Amino acid sequence: MRQMIDSLHRIEFARQLGQRSISPGRMDPTSPLFDPVRAAYLHDQAGNKDEAAWLIFLSTHFGFHRRWKWELTRRVYGALGQGPNWTWARTSGDIDGFRHWFNAHAAQLQGVPFGNHRKYESIRPGADNNLADTVASYIEWVGANRGFALLVADIDQPPSNPRTRFDRLYRASPIVQFGRTAKFDFLTMIGKLNIADIEPPLPYLQGATGPTRGAKLLIANNPTASIPVRHLSDIVVDLGTILDVGMQVMEDSLCNWQKSQFEYVAFRG
Repeated sequence: MRQMIDSLHRIEFARQLGQRSISPGRMDPTSPLFDPVRAAYLHDQAGNKDEAAWLIFLSTHFGFHRRWKWELTRRVYGALGQGPNWTWARTSGDIDGFRHWFNAHAAQLQGVPFGNHRKYESIRPGADNNLADTVASYIEWVGANRGFALLVADIDQPPSNPRTRFDRLYRASPIVQFGRTAKFDFLTMIGKLNIADIEPPLPYLQGATGPTRGAKLLIANNPTASIPVRHLSDIVVDLGTILDVGMQVMEDSLCNWQKSQFEYVAFRG
């Protein structure tokens, strides 16, 4: 139960960002105040959904590190403080320039760890599906001359509802190195900040380790129980309906609870 409360608090924190004044320094990668999530909120409020979604994409890819915070996002978005920021407009208009910059400056990015959900990623330019490849795939999906709002509008045909829109985006996403967790984290944050009106209809357990183990523990008291993923997902959805909580709360709390079933431990990243 406490893990579920923690999950609810994390979601409400993002949804209520606008209830307090946010410093413009949150948008500046040269400022110690820089925070890509708050920056995304401010950009969205100013009508710049492309920049808002771009910052959520970058911050999802690099993740939040308990010690280093948003340092990798800061360094890449801020071009290491050595030139214009790699904004959506600049990067989408010059992906070759971004790739060249990344190859030339990768050494200055190495040594800064990715966040917990991205801890197996590599910043090496020689890695398969490197950072430039991931960025290029996002730009190609969104469309440099289309933008994020039109991406959502195009995928919402015929017109549907927040849950169907989320599912269509989740299943259509071609972003390189964005597996199940990254897609879920990216799209749920897009929804929490209201950059797009989307909400997960499912816990998306296929390919998930922690949430699936948690669901099996809860249902069968066995993290390796032989339960079809679809059946497991249906039970989690039904339980979420009964408890009146969304699928992000269910996914997050199950994942964290299974790490320490008998003693409450707060997980922060």
